[in-house]
Amino acid sequence: MSEIMVEVSNVSVKFHLSRERIDSIKEYIIKKIKNQIEYDEFMALQDVSLTVEKGESVALIGLNGCGKSTLLKTVAGVLKPFKGSVRVYGTVAPLIELGAGFDHDLTARENVFLNGAILGYDRKSMEKHYEDIVEFSELRDFMDVPIKNFSSGMLARLAFAIATIGTPDILIVDEVLSVGDFRFQQKCEKRIQQMMKKDTSILFVSHSIDQVKKLCTKTVWIEKGKVKMIGPTEEVCALYEQAY
Repeated sequence: MSEIMVEVSNVSVKFHLSRERIDSIKEYIIKKIKNQIEYDEFMALQDVSLTVEKGESVALIGLNGCGKSTLLKTVAGVLKPFKGSVRVYGTVAPLIELGAGFDHDLTARENVFLNGAILGYDRKSMEKHYEDIVEFSELRDFMDVPIKNFSSGMLARLAFAIATIGTPDILIVDEVLSVGDFRFQQKCEKRIQQMMKKDTSILFVSHSIDQVKKLCTKTVWIEKGKVKMIGPTEEVCALYEQAY
């Protein structure tokens, strides 16, 4: 029997969007106290259900703004659902937002240990993996440079190298591979495939359908916050490409 690692059940996520622009914290506080802020409700996700099994690689596809990243953040525990439940069984390595968990005034070396701590690793573990992180990221000459001077590609290299140390139970990847050069993307894809062989489950968002076909066995098509289709990657991607 298959072991479920991520279980999303009838999840809805609601955002409140202010109807007017507020330019300062002071103005916001005054309006909040006087109860003068008017909101529109926006349902980013509506009754979304899916499962990810052990060792399975699942892609989320859809147009910009459809709710893919919101769903990943909900699974990672960054957002709480307005309705429904998310159950995650095991350790999670999230690669959701480029630079999240980094202090941009610190060096790459310092951020390795900071980000590792956020992911739940102690200093001894990070020292053990440090050389692998440096080698994989190909940033050896820049480890003592503050990361505020890094390009988006360099940040992606460092973030991916840290998130994929060891073998997390679940890896969540949101468009991070799109900012690296083609050779580094291939390197990341190879590492993801190696992790899958060790039974890591992958929840993957990408606008590259070729990348999705290469890495994922199951695909979830999301449209306007709702699941339009779940099925084998080739089948879902074929219909998605016909639609757009």
